[in-house]
Amino acid sequence: MAVIVRIPTPLRRLTQNMAEVETEGADIEGVIENLEANYQGMKERLCYEGGNIRRFVNIYLNDEDIRFLDGKATTVADGAEISIIPAIAGGRHQS
Repeated sequence: MAVIVRIPTPLRRLTQNMAEVETEGADIEGVIENLEANYQGMKERLCYEGGNIRRFVNIYLNDEDIRFLDGKATTVADGAEISIIPAIAGGRHQS
């Protein structure tokens, strides 16, 4: 099942600066495994050592947050679009 994965700017050095890559996987976990196989270092940036998706990494399947679906077990259909969006925090409070 071919899917398109949108890669955020901070991770593009792993994908030879490609903003989108095509990969396969029956579920999000399979997609992450295939990303790792093709772009070494991707999994460690997306997942903790135990395999759970990092707290500050948001993954959307066709514009739906997988945290509100089945997490990394979320089924991925052929032709799906996946977006990886790192959480952004910080800034300065102004009075």
